[in-house]
Amino acid sequence: MGQGNIRKMFPGSNSAYGFYSFYDQIIADNAARIFVIKGGPGVGKSTFMYNISRELTAQGYDVEFHCCSADSESLDGIVFPQLQIACIDGTTPHMVDPKNPGAVDEIINLGEFWDEAKVIARREAILSSNRETARLYRRAYRYLAAAKLFLDEVEDYYRENRCLDTAGLDRLALRVIGEIFGGKVNRSNTERRERHLFATAITPDGPISYLDTIVGDFQRYIISGDDGTGKNELIARIKDAAVMRSFFVEVYHCALDPVKIDHLIIPQLRVAVLNSVTPHILVPTGEDRLIETAAYVKNPGRRLEKERDLARGLYDRTFHAAIDFIARSRDVHQKLESYYAPSMRFSEINRLTEAVLEKILSYTV
Repeated sequence: MGQGNIRKMFPGSNSAYGFYSFYDQIIADNAARIFVIKGGPGVGKSTFMYNISRELTAQGYDVEFHCCSADSESLDGIVFPQLQIACIDGTTPHMVDPKNPGAVDEIINLGEFWDEAKVIARREAILSSNRETARLYRRAYRYLAAAKLFLDEVEDYYRENRCLDTAGLDRLALRVIGEIFGGKVNRSNTERRERHLFATAITPDGPISYLDTIVGDFQRYIISGDDGTGKNELIARIKDAAVMRSFFVEVYHCALDPVKIDHLIIPQLRVAVLNSVTPHILVPTGEDRLIETAAYVKNPGRRLEKERDLARGLYDRTFHAAIDFIARSRDVHQKLESYYAPSMRFSEINRLTEAVLEKILSYTV
């Protein structure tokens, strides 16, 4: 058994609507085991998960890294698909609690391993940091909401000025659906299921995408074109067609506006339908199928183009202002972690890690 594969995604993102969570999609409620990890910042939750994943991938088990939008190098969860086992961060802002205690879910409280007196001694600094973090995120979310308004203006440019050949886009959707599915229907599994996540999140370092780890060697349908030219609608229609044919789908949403679908994975057909958009501009290679919505767009003239470009410029400014607030919040959070870390008994956490790993391995027998 070789090294296991690693896929990376985000279960949540900072968005125009605030923190947007698909945490309930990390793993099904009827999993073999879900370890819900509790404890404050800096207590070692992410390290705990990295250590477990390192051991299991070395033994050949695949792993999903569910990364944190507040810091893409940290983990909000790990999933071992072959074992149907997950470890999930159950603290703010996701606040996961066991749904099936004992039968499926088990709480691991790393807060048991801190020196309470040392934590209490930093009480005022901790409270102050939490207030500042909350303040910075409120500002960030207001700027992301403003960024969405200006991006809506860019998208409305095409529809309001009747630049889109909507009938042509409808015919395109039918052709692509026919090409992907033909007469195929999933008859092996009557339970239809959609799994919703993010391939990209808005982080302190800007938009971070892990799309390349998700797609693998699937047949790629790359949808290229400007915002507002029907890309998201086309992908949503293909998703609906897959669900109606009883195929399981992974649906990856737009980080800024999670109502929209950016990417679709149909594992049973080994097909990926992908929106080529910043930060994941996709260059077709090999057997990729490129679909360009520009073929269904006409230019209404330079005067109206200037209006679109004005809106795009304002979108860029407000979006980057939001990133700045999120980055400042990470700095405050790192300081908050420094108040907890010195109080932790990490040697005991390491022993707990070994015990949990042993329990997970018992499910492989």
